[in-house]
Amino acid sequence: MAESMFLYWGSGSPPCWRIMIALEEKKMQGYQHKMLSFEKMEHKSEEVLAINPRGQLPSFRHGDLVLNESFGVCLYLENQFKSQGTQLIPDPGDEQALVFQRMYEVLSLQEKLGSVIYYTWRLPQNERHDSAVERNKKELNTELMLWEGYLEKMGPDGYIAGKNFTMADVMLLPQVAYAVRFGLPTDKYPKLMEYYTRVKERPSIQASWPPHWKESPPTMDTLKDI
Repeated sequence: MAESMFLYWGSGSPPCWRIMIALEEKKMQGYQHKMLSFEKMEHKSEEVLAINPRGQLPSFRHGDLVLNESFGVCLYLENQFKSQGTQLIPDPGDEQALVFQRMYEVLSLQEKLGSVIYYTWRLPQNERHDSAVERNKKELNTELMLWEGYLEKMGPDGYIAGKNFTMADVMLLPQVAYAVRFGLPTDKYPKLMEYYTRVKERPSIQASWPPHWKESPPTMDTLKDI
C-alpha cells in the first residue's frame, strides 16, 4: 500500500514534516518521496505544478488521489488506515474534540512564529519597523505562554491533548522544533522544552527528522529574546 504513495517535501518544513510523522505512525514506511530544495525553487518546478498549481510543498499523491494540504493528508491517512499503527484520533467524543481543537490551534502558533521569523529574516535591518517587530514578538510570546499552560494541565508525562500521542502532537512537535531551531530560549518556556526534549525521541520523529538539521547545528537566534 505504501508503495503507491508519493510525497514531494522540503527539509525543515513543518507542514511536510507532519505528513512524514503521520506516515511513520501509521506504519507506511516504504512510501516513495522526493526531497526538493526551497533555495533552488524546486517547489516551483513543472513536476510539482502539475499536481499542485500553487507550487508549494508538501504535495502528496496516493494512487490517483492528490492532496496538497498537510492537515488534509494527515486526516486522510488516519481515516483510511485507522486500524493500522498508532490511532491518532481517539474515539471518545470529548477526547476527539480536544485533539481537533489543539490541531487547529497549531495554525495560530505557526502564523505567530512566521510573523517574527520571516519579518526579521527577510527584511534588511534598515527596512524593519521597530513597532512591527515588537508587536510580533509580543503576540508570539502570548501564544507560547498559552501552550505552556496547556502542557501544565497535561502533567509531566502527558501529550498536548491527553495521555496519548495524537494527531495534535503530529501537528505541534514540528512547530516547536522549528522554534528551537530559530533560537527559542530554553529557560523561558520550560513546559514546551520538556515536551520537545521528550517527544522528539519518538521513533516516528527521529525517522523523519529534517536531514539538513542533522548535518548542521542551529545557528540562528531570531527568537532569542522572545
